[in-house]
Amino acid sequence: MEHTHNYCLILAGGIGSRLWPLSRKSRPKQFLDIFGTGRTLLQETYERYARFMPADHIYISTNVEYLPYIYEQLPMVDDRHILEEPLQRGTLACVAWGTVFIKKVDPQANIVVSPADQLILNEDRFQEDIRHAFQFVSAGKRLAVMGIRPTRPETGYGYIQMDEETSDKDIFHVKTFTEKPERQFAEIFMQDGSFLWNTGIFLFSADAMLDNIYRLVPEYQVEIPKMMAGAEIADPTYLPDFFSVLPKLSIDMSIMEKSENVYVCTCHFGWADLGTWGTLDAHQQRDKDGNLLLNTQAQLYSCKGNVIRMPKNHTAIIEGLQDYLVVEEGDVLMICPKQNTATMRRMMTEAQTQLGLE
Repeated sequence: MEHTHNYCLILAGGIGSRLWPLSRKSRPKQFLDIFGTGRTLLQETYERYARFMPADHIYISTNVEYLPYIYEQLPMVDDRHILEEPLQRGTLACVAWGTVFIKKVDPQANIVVSPADQLILNEDRFQEDIRHAFQFVSAGKRLAVMGIRPTRPETGYGYIQMDEETSDKDIFHVKTFTEKPERQFAEIFMQDGSFLWNTGIFLFSADAMLDNIYRLVPEYQVEIPKMMAGAEIADPTYLPDFFSVLPKLSIDMSIMEKSENVYVCTCHFGWADLGTWGTLDAHQQRDKDGNLLLNTQAQLYSCKGNVIRMPKNHTAIIEGLQDYLVVEEGDVLMICPKQNTATMRRMMTEAQTQLGLE
């Protein structure tokens, strides 16, 4: 266990709309046991960092609506380590508030920001790569992102183009960021060899991140001092009212794509972002006909390449279906071609606006 200046901020306040209807606003994907392991994605993420970081160095940022899930799934986490988001204001607001809060605890803090919905295939190598990145960012005012060499032309991930190598053979200056490219560009990126998948795992010293936010995001220049004042309040249930005046911004576009001191650390731990049905399908075992059953009972006849997820005690009986997504959750049953992301998004939007579904 490491008792250093290294801290973790887990982002667990997202809605997870791209995995609809399994992930719903009332219970997003990070609070679900998608694969039937007995552990939710949030629990697995917390335990991943708790294996090599002390519990009092791990913080969780989540929307106030999801606090009951945090208390239920992570009862060992102290209230002082749960940072409440009163409104959805993007990842920049969560990272800014978390960074200020942790810096108040430890002025020399280095922080890894981690999504709560990722699949890590090699836990030991993950620890090695994170420790390596911590050493790099602690040596100067650097921002780093963890990158994975692509294994397929995935259109559901962001890409990072590597520039010149640093003195460390596994760390490069970042040349460009590209968010979810079209298929033809994803194929070019994979063939080029200088592009990595963006894991969304960021590391930095607290000083470096706050300096970049202050310089690059004018809307935060007034709010950063307010955050610092808020961090002085001892009440762990303090709701930061400054969230209401902040624009909805992501840390990627606001900071990482604009800062002049951003690096990418090439990783070796095996990774998947469980953000979409396509990326979920790419990393799981299928039956002999290529069907993926996600913690689901089913009888399939002449079916190939489908992804099926049913509620507990429900059974799917399907004949003659190929390359479809069949998902039932709550009051919604969705059946559509699994590769048609645009159709899924349209169906979700129309169901929410026309039928009043969440």
